[in-house]
Amino acid sequence: MDWYHIWCDLKAGEDDLAFCRNLDAYLGHLRDGGLIEAHRLMRRKLGLAHDGAGDFHIMIGTNDLAQLDAAFNRVAKREGETENLHKAVYSAVTNLKFGLYRDFPDSGR
Repeated sequence: MDWYHIWCDLKAGEDDLAFCRNLDAYLGHLRDGGLIEAHRLMRRKLGLAHDGAGDFHIMIGTNDLAQLDAAFNRVAKREGETENLHKAVYSAVTNLKFGLYRDFPDSGR
């Protein structure tokens, strides 16, 4: 599995529980379309995290980079239900950081 990580903060005035619902709807939509395999949302606890990490940590699991690329291509079209769901998430966040990791060892190693 490849894991796409996103660290972020909410913009001032954004509702944390609404963000959770919106993120689940958006990533659930991608999962139902076969574009991702899994997702998870975590929130920093007791202020503990590495430098630069946001309050929230999102993990998106895909089988491989081809599946992740297909998800990016769908979102990049910026149309229809996918765009509406995506906009509800990205319009609420700031201070984004990204990472891409893989399970290890994997079939390649």
